Amino acid sequence: MAVTIVIFEDNERLRESLVYLLNMNDYRVAGSYSHCDEAADIVRIYKPDVVLMDIDMPGEGGIRGVRAIKEARPDTSVIMYTVFEDDEKLFQCLCAGANGYLLKKMPPAKLFDAIQEVLEGGAPMSPVIAQKVLSSFRVRMEPNKYNLSAREMEVLLWLTKGYSIKIIASEMNIAFDTVRSHLKNIYRKLHVNCGKEAIAKALGERIV
Repeated sequence: MAVTIVIFEDNERLRESLVYLLNMNDYRVAGSYSHCDEAADIVRIYKPDVVLMDIDMPGEGGIRGVRAIKEARPDTSVIMYTVFEDDEKLFQCLCAGANGYLLKKMPPAKLFDAIQEVLEGGAPMSPVIAQKVLSSFRVRMEPNKYNLSAREMEVLLWLTKGYSIKIIASEMNIAFDTVRSHLKNIYRKLHVNCGKEAIAKALGERIV
């Protein structure tokens, strides 16, 4: 049985090219869309093996799309297919549940390899992306002298980027009061009294 794929890509020419390329190579493209606002319903209907997901699209962005797909159908593997190489979008996608992260500048043949890899349980990534993940892993493995939990580290990272409690809650998909609770614990562990002091200490001591 052919591997079933759904594509979310707002560039019409690229989207049509992907559909043609995949169908010509024995994959079955069940659907292709310019936005992912109904991504959860779409994967429930088509039950795709793999989703190719852009990040920057109108309406709900690809990061929220990944999260919606994984909540609706965890068995569907999601490969981000994007031009973005920055750390923030990369790690937001991985935290949302993406199974792979490919840059659009890669040769088309590599896309077929990535699809096969993800179907076999792998996590395909463009080389430059894999290097970023490894670098981040090394940093995160360094001793955390303030004993911040992984969740608290994530909240602190968002805080240093200037995000409000409301926006942090939205980005992390958790309750407003949960973020406030994390912040209270962060202030206590860092021995500070407010967000500005926490940011200054986090940046000054390179905690995040």
